[in-house]
Amino acid sequence: MSKKRTKYTSAFKTKLVLELLQNESTIVQIASKHNILPQNLQNWKKTFLANAEIAMEPSKAVKEYKDE
Repeated sequence: MSKKRTKYTSAFKTKLVLELLQNESTIVQIASKHNILPQNLQNWKKTFLANAEIAMEPSKAVKEYKDE
């Protein structure tokens, strides 16, 4: 039987990335604690940091989105 793909909420992903950025635990420790793959956590961190600018200037992001 095939295993169903798990979908994680953005709140869950954000919580884990923030936990990782606090540098109290390693990626492997956090991943094993929450039963996810370390690669998923690395990808979420990369996405989080790439889009961090949006949190500081949301109006700029909205304007750029509307211009597209």
